[in-house]
Amino acid sequence: MYASRGYQSTGVAEEQSRDRITLTASDADLVVGTITIGFDSGNGLLVDELFYENIADLRRNGMLLCEFTKLAMDSVMRSRRVLASLFHVAYIYAHRVRGYDFLLIEVNPRHVRYYERMLGFKVKGPERLNPRVNAPAVLMALDFRHAREQIDLFGGKPEVSADERSLYPQFFSLAEEAGILARLHDR
Repeated sequence: MYASRGYQSTGVAEEQSRDRITLTASDADLVVGTITIGFDSGNGLLVDELFYENIADLRRNGMLLCEFTKLAMDSVMRSRRVLASLFHVAYIYAHRVRGYDFLLIEVNPRHVRYYERMLGFKVKGPERLNPRVNAPAVLMALDFRHAREQIDLFGGKPEVSADERSLYPQFFSLAEEAGILARLHDR
């Protein structure tokens, strides 16, 4: 799915796989979206390759960092609800289950405004060529406290989407989030 967008993809080294999990969204038996969560550890993060100095201050301040990578959506099933669901479950797993504080992503420069507007990300590093995908990338960061505030305000309220122009109204409601969290803790 990722390669079909024109991006190159390289595998993650086996020793890093303990610190990564890939989530999928499916419709019946058809996978319609994927996102991978990487957790900062002794192996570091993929974003360290290009942006180590840009995130050093977060580490020095004791922040627990994670990254979302390899977001891919099926072109036929592409919808805000599916994207919001993937991000919300990834947020639940990274922040609510694993206790991470900050999310980092590398995005193509043409997507910067989207992530700022739709999820509240801030630019954290300049444009650089990402050799893993052979495309330009900008580092962006999201404090999970901001995401929590937005989910509390708008989660599960798609009817406010016309006024609140972010993805958060498409996120799960607080009751749905609690159910997802309980199921993840049971695993």
